[in-house]
Amino acid sequence: MSPDPAVAIIAGDTLAGAGRAALGEGGALAGKIAAFVPRPSQQALAVAIAAAFDRRGTLLAEAGTGTGKTFAYLVPALLSGLKTIVSTGTRALQDQLYHRDLPRVRDALGVGLKSALLKGRANYLCRYRLERAKGEPKAFTGAFASHEQVALFQRVVAWAGRTRMGDLAELEALPDDSPLIPMVTSTVDNCLGSECPFWNECFVVQARQRAQSADLVVVNHHLLLADLALKQEGFGEILPGAQAFVVDEAHQLPELAAQFFGEGLSARPLVELARDALGECKEVEGSLAVLQAPARDLEQAVRGLRAAMETLPPRGTRDRALDDTAVDEALATLAAVLRDFTAAVAPLREAAPGLDACHARTLEFCNRLSRWRQEGEDAAAEDDADDAPAPRDLARDADDVRWYELSPRGFRLQRTPLDVSGPLRQHREQSRAAWVFTSATLAVDGRFDHIAERLGLDAPETLLAPSPFDWNTQALCYLPPRLPQPAARDYTGAVVDAILPVLHASGGRAFLLFASHRALREAAALLRGGPWPLFVQGDAPRHVLLQRFRESGNGVLLGAASFREGVDVVGAALSVVIIDKLPFAAPDDPVFEARLQAIRRAGGNPFPDEQLPQAVIALKQGVGRLIRSESDRGVLVLCDPRLTGKGYGRVFMDSMPPFPVTREVADVEAFFGEAGNRESGIGNR
Repeated sequence: MSPDPAVAIIAGDTLAGAGRAALGEGGALAGKIAAFVPRPSQQALAVAIAAAFDRRGTLLAEAGTGTGKTFAYLVPALLSGLKTIVSTGTRALQDQLYHRDLPRVRDALGVGLKSALLKGRANYLCRYRLERAKGEPKAFTGAFASHEQVALFQRVVAWAGRTRMGDLAELEALPDDSPLIPMVTSTVDNCLGSECPFWNECFVVQARQRAQSADLVVVNHHLLLADLALKQEGFGEILPGAQAFVVDEAHQLPELAAQFFGEGLSARPLVELARDALGECKEVEGSLAVLQAPARDLEQAVRGLRAAMETLPPRGTRDRALDDTAVDEALATLAAVLRDFTAAVAPLREAAPGLDACHARTLEFCNRLSRWRQEGEDAAAEDDADDAPAPRDLARDADDVRWYELSPRGFRLQRTPLDVSGPLRQHREQSRAAWVFTSATLAVDGRFDHIAERLGLDAPETLLAPSPFDWNTQALCYLPPRLPQPAARDYTGAVVDAILPVLHASGGRAFLLFASHRALREAAALLRGGPWPLFVQGDAPRHVLLQRFRESGNGVLLGAASFREGVDVVGAALSVVIIDKLPFAAPDDPVFEARLQAIRRAGGNPFPDEQLPQAVIALKQGVGRLIRSESDRGVLVLCDPRLTGKGYGRVFMDSMPPFPVTREVADVEAFFGEAGNRESGIGNR
């Protein structure tokens, strides 16, 4: 990679000054980007990032809502001349960054650096699997259960003939959970690699090649961690060539890293294995007679295990599952069927690359199931495991927890390390690159100790870049008085009674965030029939709910934990955020409980060391939905009486933006009355 000469001349000691100038009054961005407003906190963040780039250091930076952290890291990244990997939390943010923010900043700076967008392989069309699906759609998947699915598949086929990038995001009509996606994409397990007849046309290979030759690459955390964990998400690594990493939404990284440094086995890949093997039989004479019965037995064993697990809680530890005799027997049956399937496909592995890949997948699944069921860390492999690929890096130096999770029609068996700080530290040090971790929610009571420990950061540089919003005039925090304790049976009803005056004062325009789905459903039932349109998580896809809420103008949106992030509604349509309880993690979460036990064993105190910091960060995420721009005004309603009745409530309050706080609903009514007077119709309607 050869840096643009025009960029290289401002690298080094002048990078911080150049970044500050570009983001300042009369700078490059102010002159080229409409509505750009210079912000001192944004400039301070850019300077700190430039310094980290210059010395190949590590920076941990919380950027309050409205700071403009995206521009703050893109400017030094583009001006530095370093090959930079920017990782975002979700694919939606990844697309927004690459297609909207990056071009605007690059054009404003006038630099000609090459950039690339890189996603995981499940986002790219696989021509080989598409051809298979076209050839035998019914036998291959059984997914064509409706005319709508047939029509959608035909759209995919037509698009496949004209796409250049093969990114499924180009197909707006294809839902994220469509059963067609696994039909037309590959996985690490079923990819044929260089044996594929479409290798030279592979969109994953092409995307990796573009990334390897680019100066700035936009990835997401899943892909970043897949590379770090050596999961071979694509072909060849992009990370060794990078000189700087920017991890946006960095608060998500520890939990995601625990997934990637562990391993899992779920129902769908097992069923896909059976169906893929049958799909390959048309290439090998006589193979269908050999594999048809073992494939049928494998599907039946998967269904049998799911049926046996029906009496279990939705999530639980391995021991909880194995204590159930029916589940234990169903797991033993699945293990035996996998061994039989391995024996059946083994003689056919030389006949076709696809069958060879199926054999390798079967061995891997056998070993994963064996490791999940066995007590020891180094569980004995099955009879033919000598032929299996080496186990992946499982962060074996750390204790792990083995658990299960049920979905409506499937299951997942998972091994999760309790501490990923060691692997993250090791990979970061091996990179010899600059690392910047940033988010709007990293600090707890102004300190970064908790997130730094979980990320494996030893004495990093830190920065608190405050939000530029005028909290005294833009916002108000209301703590309703006389609410019962959250454990009370009538708590949700009391919350609804307490917030009704707020909703009347605001004319709806509210987002209600609940700690549980049960409370959400109870509140929705109590609020139905009111004067405001009601939008409830689960009634429609998330993006549809948000769009309807925005368009309603006076709606009330109800969501649970997954809605703490990604609800970005600027303007008067969202003027109230109501949070029913402090978001302490569920006590029955097997991974969280195992982490707390590990803290106890190490002599720590789980509440201040883990439970409280996690809850503070989660609360800050929800609070961040309220004020999204300099012109927004709104009221935050925190219902949990523990904020004032418990000593730790002060930690929550001190970790939030500097809201004015009231316990009088009359102040809320006055707040919206003032808004109505000033903003022509906004407020009490």
